[in-house]
Amino acid sequence: MTDNGTPHGTEPTPEALAAAGFDVHALSEEQQEVIRALTPDELALLVDIRGRLDAAAPEVQAHADVAGGALF
Repeated sequence: MTDNGTPHGTEPTPEALAAAGFDVHALSEEQQEVIRALTPDELALLVDIRGRLDAAAPEVQAHADVAGGALF
């Protein structure tokens, strides 16, 4: 696995977002369409940002309603 949660040698996919902890099923259909339209680089960036946010967060943290719940 790479640092962004995707297997070596493959492009990030929307499924990689779910594997990284994004609750993609909670997004509206329109939001899921936006996710599906992202480039592999954009998906990798989201996974990377999520990983850095998780690493910087306290061990116990309440969920926040940010970006339609996409980040937390």
